[in-house]
Amino acid sequence: MKRILAAAISSILFLALGLQMPLFAQNAETQQEPSHKDLPLDAERSVSLNTAEGTWLSLDVHPNGDKLIFDYMGNLFELPMSGGQAKQLTKGMGFDSQPKYSPDGTKVAFISDRDGGENIWILDLETMEAEQRTEGKNYRMQGPTWTNDGKYIIAARAGLRGGVHKLRMYHIDGGSGTELMDTSEREKAIEPAIGHDGKYIWYSQRNGDWSYNAIFPQYQIAKFDRETGESHTQTARLGSAFRPTLSSDGKWLVYGTRHDTETGLRIRNLDNGDERWLAYPVQRDDMESRATRGVLPRMDFTPDNKSVIASYGGKIWRIPIAEDNEAEEIAVTVDTDLDLGPRLDFDYPIEDTPQFTARQIRDGVPSPDGSMLAFTVLNDLYVMELPVGEPRRITGLEMTEAFPTWSPDGKWIAFSTWSPEEGGHIYRVQQNGRNL
Repeated sequence: MKRILAAAISSILFLALGLQMPLFAQNAETQQEPSHKDLPLDAERSVSLNTAEGTWLSLDVHPNGDKLIFDYMGNLFELPMSGGQAKQLTKGMGFDSQPKYSPDGTKVAFISDRDGGENIWILDLETMEAEQRTEGKNYRMQGPTWTNDGKYIIAARAGLRGGVHKLRMYHIDGGSGTELMDTSEREKAIEPAIGHDGKYIWYSQRNGDWSYNAIFPQYQIAKFDRETGESHTQTARLGSAFRPTLSSDGKWLVYGTRHDTETGLRIRNLDNGDERWLAYPVQRDDMESRATRGVLPRMDFTPDNKSVIASYGGKIWRIPIAEDNEAEEIAVTVDTDLDLGPRLDFDYPIEDTPQFTARQIRDGVPSPDGSMLAFTVLNDLYVMELPVGEPRRITGLEMTEAFPTWSPDGKWIAFSTWSPEEGGHIYRVQQNGRNL
């Protein structure tokens, strides 16, 4: 049915002044006790999940090499290195992520918002009690890792609504921690990794938190010397470099980088500097966003330093570092009940009549003589005489029409189109709708 618009005069005037009109708002249960009483949001529902796949699994290998830990849907799980059924370690409304075993394998550091804000927590694997290590409800935290002596945790912290992540060091017994490096205000530092001798801290760095239409490179890997206090950049990849992962013998560095349109893993021999691809492609990195849980999920070497354990493609993989060896899947099954908050279900009236008021008008542009206005509404191109003319559609295309522009003589309108089948094109049409 042909759509007839009665565009409000106020909408057109707002558009001509370059103002944004208001948008239309657009428009699964079991009761249970919440696991974390200090959360402001109680669990009111749950959903049962039984799956053999997961996305963005941040993982770590136990020091004895017989198991690994990973995060899934805001909870922590352990898995035998041989694969199989994952054992759930945490549960509740808090979002637990980015686990890291202590050097002796008895504890796990992780990030959780179970107290209402993101903080470092330490889980004792013997008692299964979790202790909050940092305080505050106005931070974004990520990437906790232990120093080699197990006495400190290094993590990246930023303000909740602004600022960039800085590396901070916290003693496991208490204190407010200290900023690790003296860096500029806009230098972002995330994904810390400790070298085999504890002298160096490797991390991913960039200028600023994130940006639209980002130009590469975005990230590079740097190395901080804890004795001299100096940092030195270690990569110069056009496709950026991030998520440094070090072998315990000090010989290998694995990191992520973008190449062409895909993300892959590079491996570098730290003795001679030789590099090659370890796995390509893997999963998409998070460079274009704030990388709130890292540019790539955490990965780790096995204790014998012969393989890297990483997640991509919804699976967990053992990647041999020997050349020409293929990755082997570590099968995992997760069976869990996921706690959910109250259902958000609001009723809004939505008109379904032949005539209605347009609430959002885009790409409005007056004709050269100011007598007419071309604009897009409901993804169709319209024109109207100013100031109170009747809007009329001047095309019959079944695709998105946008960004109209007038010819200098005011007789023609050029505009762009988009459809999933045909992609984008440039059209022109006379302002009376002829000669499309």
